[in-house]
Amino acid sequence: MSVTYTAVLPAREHTVNFLTGLLTAERARRGTRAGTRAVPAREQAILVLRWFLDGTRMRQLATDNQISVSTGYDYLNEAIDVLAARSPTLHGALLAAKAAGYDYVNIDGTLIETDRCRTPGPTEGVDLWWSGKHDNHGGNVQVITAPDGWPIWTSDVRPGREHDTTATRAHTEILPALTDAGTDLRTLGDLGYEGLADTITVAFKRPKNGGLLLAQQQFNKAHNSLRAIGERGNSLLKMSFRALRNISLNPWRIGKIVAAALVILHIEHNRTT
Repeated sequence: MSVTYTAVLPAREHTVNFLTGLLTAERARRGTRAGTRAVPAREQAILVLRWFLDGTRMRQLATDNQISVSTGYDYLNEAIDVLAARSPTLHGALLAAKAAGYDYVNIDGTLIETDRCRTPGPTEGVDLWWSGKHDNHGGNVQVITAPDGWPIWTSDVRPGREHDTTATRAHTEILPALTDAGTDLRTLGDLGYEGLADTITVAFKRPKNGGLLLAQQQFNKAHNSLRAIGERGNSLLKMSFRALRNISLNPWRIGKIVAAALVILHIEHNRTT
């Protein structure tokens, strides 16, 4: 015997209407005839937001909407693609940050965990998606934030085995955008970006058999006090969207999923920068 209960979606009506409009436009673009979908665009939007915000399992969403699980995943992936397509480009996000009056931005990598099966990596015995640092499978996503930690851009995904420096270099658009004279913004990062110190400002690393100069210590204190706030961006994304705490979809989709979540966050709070 099943029990019916009432739940409240933790999202504004404006957010639901925004996503409904995007899905309605997508159906028109595809030439979908009226009445041929099992779920109206608004109900599809609610299904998608429940998955993102509450991390509701697809089997439950499918049951609630009287559709098959495979159809539910089709609706979810359609919405992910539509939302991700509206995510800002890195160059656009940096220009907006400059226009907002910021002097610098923060960069920080985050691991989006996944429970997908293991995949052999390029090195024998090393799993492609396994992160030794986090002791878990996942995908590396780079996040650019405003000085107060508000996320303004997220990258595509790289396998969890890659450190932040390697992942950043793999995204060929990141370093040129950060050094673009048109934005003229300093980028702060942690010591995970030590190999990119010519582009990303990092703290001084203590020598193995010595200490830091007083000036270096003072620089590190000032730098870390500013950069640490940037880590709020990763926490904000994962705390706002339970789906980002563990993704069971294709791990190569993680980048688009995070980009879609970023768009929802911007719409929900009416803020981009």
